[in-house]
Amino acid sequence: MRTNLIKPGLKAGKSFIGTFSKTTDPAIVEVLALAGFEFTIIDNEHTSMNKESMVNLIRAAEIHNLPVTVRVRESSTADILQALDAGALGVQVPQVESKAEAQKVVDAVKYAPLGKRGYAASQRSARYGTMNPVEYAQLANENSMVAVYCETAASIDNLDEILSVDQVDIIFIGPFDLSQALGVTGQPSHPKVIDAIQMITQKTRAAGKAAGIIAANPAQTRQWLDMGIQYIALSSDLALILNLGKQMLNELGR
Repeated sequence: MRTNLIKPGLKAGKSFIGTFSKTTDPAIVEVLALAGFEFTIIDNEHTSMNKESMVNLIRAAEIHNLPVTVRVRESSTADILQALDAGALGVQVPQVESKAEAQKVVDAVKYAPLGKRGYAASQRSARYGTMNPVEYAQLANENSMVAVYCETAASIDNLDEILSVDQVDIIFIGPFDLSQALGVTGQPSHPKVIDAIQMITQKTRAAGKAAGIIAANPAQTRQWLDMGIQYIALSSDLALILNLGKQMLNELGR
């Protein structure tokens, strides 16, 4: 099983810049790794990719030692299990609004005694049954990373309780969903949203956990880094292609 270098890095105060993978072509993941991104998040929430595509993207990431997590569609135990069994080093779970929901995510990610993850030693993450089953469970617990989203009014209200859940590594902030929750839909740079992001980040860091967020561009990435956010998804594969294409055509006057 691969070692998750991001998890201890965050604990040590380091920052990491990755991006979202929304396409199903493994070559794109390889290109992202070669470009220098430090992690990728396979997006199973806002795309229609199937499980087979997800596995192939994970394989492509592993070829280049690119740490990969999966953003699942919901806090479904089955979705979390399949992502981890496929070889993802962690999951990102949207719409987590309470301590109980955060604990449910941890229970789905971790094997006993830390959680209640369904155990099978024959899946891809355990090298199809070739690993020592006791050692595998220990390594899985050590390396699996748990990121829960703070993006609703309820998640803000219950943030202190969510932060009290052991084994939650990252509070991932969703600026667009926050804008909706704060009554300024579609305005992620509104002062209300920025103030909320700063508050979430400060509370998260004080609790000894890392804050994560998406950034639209390098300037915004610097803004989040200066705020103390350590785990930043800079754009996505599709947006990177779109923006570079528009830039080149604009330079040509097209």
